[in-house]
Amino acid sequence: MAKPKELKVTLVKSKFGRLKSHKACVAGLGLRKRHQTVTVIDTPENRGMINRVSYLLSVEEA
Repeated sequence: MAKPKELKVTLVKSKFGRLKSHKACVAGLGLRKRHQTVTVIDTPENRGMINRVSYLLSVEEA
């Protein structure tokens, strides 16, 4: 079975002062602090959260 594709997501801007739904997307991706990097599986659900808060994030293929 093929290994699922992964994305490295880094929070580059602060989540303070953002919309509640945008803060929830950041938390849903597992990000807590600025400059923290997490690896998430490339699914439509995660892509949707990344697209919504793309102005806060840096994304690379892992």
